Parts: sequence; C-alpha cells; structure tokens
Amino acid sequence: MLSIITPVLDEEAGIAVMLQGLSELRARGAEVIVVDGGSRDRTVALAQPLCDRLVVAPRGRAAQMNAGAGAARGDVLLFLHADTHLPADADRLVLDGLAASSRPWGRFDVRIDGRHPLLPVIAATMNLRSRVTGIATGDQAIFADRSAFAAVGGFPDIALMEDIVLSRRLKRLGRPLCLKARALTSGRRWEKHGVVRTILTMWRLRLAFFLGAEPGKLAASYGYLPRQS
Repeated sequence: MLSIITPVLDEEAGIAVMLQGLSELRARGAEVIVVDGGSRDRTVALAQPLCDRLVVAPRGRAAQMNAGAGAARGDVLLFLHADTHLPADADRLVLDGLAASSRPWGRFDVRIDGRHPLLPVIAATMNLRSRVTGIATGDQAIFADRSAFAAVGGFPDIALMEDIVLSRRLKRLGRPLCLKARALTSGRRWEKHGVVRTILTMWRLRLAFFLGAEPGKLAASYGYLPRQS
C-alpha cells in the first residue's frame, strides 16, 4: 500500500486541484494524508473531503511530514508538496519499481511548470544532479519503504534542507530509484522572485549548509522560517 503525505500551510489556492489529481490513485488503494501546520485560510475545509486523513501538526515541513508518516498505514511513504502533481500511474511506478529494483527509496524526475525559458533547463539540471549524487529534493516527490524511513529516523527536525539530510541518510541504505516519469511542480517561487535570483539564492543556501551553517539561521536569513502564530 502506498501512503501519500502532503504538508500544507495556507494552500487554499491550489490544494483542491492537487488533491483531486490524486483521486484515481485513491480509487486504486493509495492513502492520501494531508498534514496541516496551522493554516489560517480555507485549506483544511477544502482538503478534508478530498483526503483519507487530515492531521494537524506543529508548523514546519519536516515536523508535518513526520507526523503524516506516523499516521500512515502504507508500506511505502511518498512525500508530496502541495504545489506538485504526480504522474497518473505514480502508484504502479513506485511500488513496482521498488519491488523490481530492491531499492529502499527513490524519487521522480521533475518538470517545472511555467513560461520562463530557463525552467526546463533548471529541471533537467536538477534531475541530472540527482542521478549523479544520489540526493533528491522535495520537489521530486521522495518516496521510501516504511522500514527504511524508520531506520534513518525520518526527516530531521530542522527548518531548512530536511530533504537533503533525509536523502543523505537514505543513501547509506542504498542508491535511490530514479524514476524517469516526471512530477510537475509549480514554478511560482521562481517566477515570483526572479529565476536567476532564485537560482543564486538556492546555491548560496546549499553552499552555506554544506559548509556547516545552522539550518535555522539560514532559514531566518532568507525568510524561510515558518510563520509564527
């Protein structure tokens, strides 16, 4: 069984469409869990009829995803951002792929939705880098066998780069299954802040993180801390 876990915070603009896109997967037996971190808009009301379970958790993507994993019943956990859409046959690709490869975890290739001509280049670079390094990002819809996720302690409780740290931990158990099918993720953050500026910001964040900067301070410096109540 596949459990799809989506952390949300004030996602009323797109959460219904995203969850409706998972209806066929639910009909085939996938479980959809939405984990709310304290939305102040209509996210909860819109999501509740379209998922199998709605969980409320402390604000922060890592904490929310860990809470969703704790509530899940599936053998395989897939972590899906609220602005990302899976391929129609994602359940088969994930379950059959893990079984055939005997790998404990994996991710999809990604395509970035938007009009800017650099977005396809960015997506191709992300996919290639992930194949070479064995590190995945949250936009690529990371999935893992439940036992592997538990063995590495789940997502680290940090404000930023939780997907990178989880990938590092899972990589110790085995290389990821890199599915060529593409998850479609929104290009809104790229287009809102400028594509080149966003690229440079992400590079600075990653470099600082790899050099040992504390994730909470990085998040605060770049405005990525979850909003306080």
